[in-house]
Amino acid sequence: MAKTTNTTTAPGKAAAKNKRSDAEMDKIRLALTERRDELQAEYDQTLAEITELQRDRLADSGGDDQADTGTKTFEREQEITLANNILERITQVERALERVAEGHYGNCERCGNPIPVERLAAFPSATLCVSCKQLEERR
Repeated sequence: MAKTTNTTTAPGKAAAKNKRSDAEMDKIRLALTERRDELQAEYDQTLAEITELQRDRLADSGGDDQADTGTKTFEREQEITLANNILERITQVERALERVAEGHYGNCERCGNPIPVERLAAFPSATLCVSCKQLEERR
């Protein structure tokens, strides 16, 4: 008589263990949507401030020496960097929302293992588990 073996694999068990209820996913989706909206408002405000400061600087730049011009250029670059960082965070949150919609939220994009709940609580838009993120940062 042939012996039957269990065909359940460890990755399948991990994926089943990591499944979240619809209520949990709705809560995650809502939190991510609220965070995206907050970041978008912050980004819009930052762009408005950059535009206003740029107008003020153009009107007030008469008679600036090289040091003043350099300082204003540095400040403008800092403001643009801040706006770009906010935009990057918006992109990360939108990517997390896409992963929620696709049913992949909470799983590492690289290895497929579940991302620890503690990591997702600290960084809800995380797409890599701790091990894969560490490997990425070493490169």
